Amino acid sequence: MKWVVTSAWPYAHGTPHLGNIVSSLLSADVFNRYLRLKGYETIMVSGSDEHGSPIEIKAIKLGLDPKELTDKVHQQIKDILKGFNIEFDNYTRTHNTTHIKYVQEVFRKIYNNGYIFSKYDELLYCPKDKLFLPDRFVIGTCPHCGYDGARGDQCENCGKLLDPLDLLNPRCSICDLKPTVKKVKHYYFDLPKFSDKLYRWIKQSKTLSDNSKNFSLQMIKQGLKARSITRNNKWGVPAPFPDAEDLTIYVWFDAVLGYVSAVMEYFENQDRKDGWMDYWLDENTHIAFFIGKDNIPFHTIIFPSLLMATHDKYTLNFHIGATEWLTFEGQKFSKTKGIGIWGDEAIKLLPGDYWRYTLIYLRPETRDTDFTLSTLEYCVNKELNDDLGNLVHRVLNLIKRYSNGKIEKTKPKTDRQVKLYHMGIQTADKVDKEYMDMRFQRVIYSVMSLVREANAIINHEKPWETWREEPDKVKGLLYILAETLKRISIMLYPIIPESSKKILEYLGLDYREMGWKDIYTPKDVYLIASEFRPIFYKIDKEEIRNKLKEIRGENMEEVDIETFQKLDLRVGTIVKALKKEGSKNLLRLYIDIGDRTVKVLAGLANYYSPQDMIGKKVIVITNLKKKKLMGEYSEGMILAADDGKGNISLLTVDGDIENGSKVR
Repeated sequence: MKWVVTSAWPYAHGTPHLGNIVSSLLSADVFNRYLRLKGYETIMVSGSDEHGSPIEIKAIKLGLDPKELTDKVHQQIKDILKGFNIEFDNYTRTHNTTHIKYVQEVFRKIYNNGYIFSKYDELLYCPKDKLFLPDRFVIGTCPHCGYDGARGDQCENCGKLLDPLDLLNPRCSICDLKPTVKKVKHYYFDLPKFSDKLYRWIKQSKTLSDNSKNFSLQMIKQGLKARSITRNNKWGVPAPFPDAEDLTIYVWFDAVLGYVSAVMEYFENQDRKDGWMDYWLDENTHIAFFIGKDNIPFHTIIFPSLLMATHDKYTLNFHIGATEWLTFEGQKFSKTKGIGIWGDEAIKLLPGDYWRYTLIYLRPETRDTDFTLSTLEYCVNKELNDDLGNLVHRVLNLIKRYSNGKIEKTKPKTDRQVKLYHMGIQTADKVDKEYMDMRFQRVIYSVMSLVREANAIINHEKPWETWREEPDKVKGLLYILAETLKRISIMLYPIIPESSKKILEYLGLDYREMGWKDIYTPKDVYLIASEFRPIFYKIDKEEIRNKLKEIRGENMEEVDIETFQKLDLRVGTIVKALKKEGSKNLLRLYIDIGDRTVKVLAGLANYYSPQDMIGKKVIVITNLKKKKLMGEYSEGMILAADDGKGNISLLTVDGDIENGSKVR
């Protein structure tokens, strides 16, 4: 079975927020990683949706060419994908030659097959800005309630749906001048002609969810209408119809065809120009869409009808993973009001796996769900650090201590060990179905139950007490725990890939050689790593909130030069470095600052070994008040950079400069 895995294409007039990310981009990545663990051939594609009037008008307001705007946003989205460990085979964009050529080819076929007709429409035109105004870029007085400030599609005051021509005293939202009415020829897709075909396909589909089926069948019963497929904006795919030189394809019809063109482009880049046909024109290929609930009709009505209208034999084995809405601390995401967290901010705050886990934990699969920083703190501190991270640390330490870092296949020796072994198999069976049903939130609940049971058996059997009298019993426990940890890592790999790779590495396994089948295939021997560090670290929600404000430049207290000059910043060389006894993250550093040596306790043991620190020329604050840490005073502070993603780098001095030199 082959799969094409896709997500809704982010609209390139702004960066996606956490709700956008979980509903489409992240969900697609989780499913694709699962399918590959199962051994399926998959291609995962998406891209930046960069055409349409909103982008064209935003570019006008910013004094930019539309492509300048979308170039910037496209790169921002790619950076976000990298920060979230979301790996598309082809993350492309709609303004590329392959896509434009394919869209035009499809609409020529549909036109020649007799499913497109033209008619004249009355539209509002701004003579100053020389453009036809989309609904949302017309403002005026609502004819129902008299509210002055209603948009051309809906009145925010009374909620009535509007047509721009209904507004009293309409104005262009760009220049505030009154637009004129123009008659313009437009092209329409004769969607009603596909009502019967769509109804039969949806009714008979074995892959669409019941929710998607019922929603779409109801739309068809209510009656489908012809849809306008052209617009007057200049920024888009040129319409390939007669007398359509000034028209472009409506962005929604343009974007859905990107699911095919992105696969085309992928194979073109592989020098296999016709390779896309082995996927999209193979009736055995399955297509997975990850979208928000408002986009269902475009994927069950519009897109399949376009494919049908070509008369080519595209696969229609569609699977739709549609989510409800994610809110942020009780409110809708709003960049202008500063409500929510956007992708570019998130990757500066925490490692990608922390966001991935929390977002899937909250994934709004059956109802709207609220994201809060308290939930983020709970997921990271309790579930990842205290439950999973603690289990990893305990298992590795037990194997290292009681089995010299090596544990061979051993049968379970107690009823509880047998129970844990079988619980791992049962959990995998359950999780397998939950992944395939696109119920990723449930995966977390299922796997974390296994994590808690593994921690519980350690507490119950107390190997540190029974090792001398019952070594075989302890060996049985250690082997079952290693197997359980392997299973947990594989099952969670689609959700927290980087953390799962690290756990498997500590178990002496290569994640690249692991597949779903390895959950059911016991390893003959585990050779754990000689050194291992904590997988996760705890966070503080208020620190996150403050750091977010710092990123946004909010509430940053200005410091005058006199205050800054009170800091005594000196160049120093680390001459001695030791691990602080009893601490996991503190190093005791002795730093030569010219006229004396100062002792600094620094929380860097998770990032640098003592040997790595010796000889480094660093910057030291020498006049801080002494601070007592674990019974010992620290006499200063060294400066380091923190990217918010778990990476720390010391601020070192370039060039040959004497210890004690003042930093100004």
